[in-house]
Amino acid sequence: MPQASPSNSKSRAARRRLRLLWFAALGLLVLVAACSSAGRSDEGVVDGVEPIRLLDATDFAEYVQENPEVDVINVHVPYEGHIDGTDAFVDFERILEYGGLPENRSVPVALYCRSGSMSGTAAQDLAEAGFTNIVDLNGGMNAWTSSGRELLLDEPT
Repeated sequence: MPQASPSNSKSRAARRRLRLLWFAALGLLVLVAACSSAGRSDEGVVDGVEPIRLLDATDFAEYVQENPEVDVINVHVPYEGHIDGTDAFVDFERILEYGGLPENRSVPVALYCRSGSMSGTAAQDLAEAGFTNIVDLNGGMNAWTSSGRELLLDEPT
């Protein structure tokens, strides 16, 4: 039987290490994929569509302009200004108690707050309550003003 040369042994060892690395990378990829879907559910998803749409300031402004029937709700507390055309001011923690929500839970509702955090919470509460058409201003009034748009500062009565 011919004796293996040192270079063949090194070559086999290198291939073995490469194969091991490949399987480790594949295992890591599977683990990352499994973890990224952990904690997610399809609850609230209707026909494969998420009930909450996060829109940047430009898209939010266009959406509200193109859909004048949509209720625009400022959920920020305390009051720190509002976007022209706002229909209601509701504490984000009391959004489900607000009597002005549409009875038909597929009717669109547009939310915003100062930074997007409170409106995100309110949007999630609405989604969990069965609302399926929620628009949320990504970045809130901060993003609104950063995009060059104005806030009204006269506190509504």
